[in-house]
Amino acid sequence: MTMRENCRHYESRTYDNGETARFCVLDLAPEAPWRCPDDCPKFEVSANDGSFEMGSLETTPVEDEPDDDPDDIAAVLRDAEEIVNAGEPEIVGEFEGASRPKRGWKFWKKPPDDGEFHMSQR
Repeated sequence: MTMRENCRHYESRTYDNGETARFCVLDLAPEAPWRCPDDCPKFEVSANDGSFEMGSLETTPVEDEPDDDPDDIAAVLRDAEEIVNAGEPEIVGEFEGASRPKRGWKFWKKPPDDGEFHMSQR
């Protein structure tokens, strides 16, 4: 089954370079952007009860599905996800370390004895 654009969990984003990403926000479509699972347990029709007006949006055509074996494609995507997940803690740690304020002189400790007058930091 092709991607269900009428599903509540379907999302599409077009970037400045013209590339369009189509995906399931619940990550339940392993073959996105080409197909949704036939028996997706979370499929819900988008709710439009008439309380808002739908505009006409420009849609870009989905690129052709690759000729490669779907299992090979899924394996490459799995490997890429593992690489990203393996590097995530290190990268997050670098950002958290950079955002910590530098610790200066503690008011309860003796100020440095360098012959200069130091104002209180309080």
